[in-house]
Amino acid sequence: MLGYVTIGVRDMEKAKAFWGTLLDGIGAKPIADMGRMVLYSAGRGQPMLGICTPYNGQDAQPGNGTMLALLAGSRENVDKLYQRAIELGGSDEGKPGERGPTFYGGYFRDPDGNKAVFFHSGS
Repeated sequence: MLGYVTIGVRDMEKAKAFWGTLLDGIGAKPIADMGRMVLYSAGRGQPMLGICTPYNGQDAQPGNGTMLALLAGSRENVDKLYQRAIELGGSDEGKPGERGPTFYGGYFRDPDGNKAVFFHSGS
């Protein structure tokens, strides 16, 4: 259903270093770099995550209640990717753990304040 989602960033080079390194852990690579926007995807026909400086030229602001939910593939990968996000300059929003009978997630914010979770659903 989703084709792509974009999040606003203030410093494109810093954001590319953060998201490029982090998304590599789930097989996503930059597929288009248009200067003010970079799109990442795990392959043709797969959803994309875009990082961009706002088109209107104003300061990027994280949305209140907006969050990216990124499939990690396993509980172990949730732990690894969450830790990598923190090492890359992200901040903790909820250490990896059970959030329900079949949901395991680790929550963080990127350096621009955008909230995200790496998660695994199932056993």
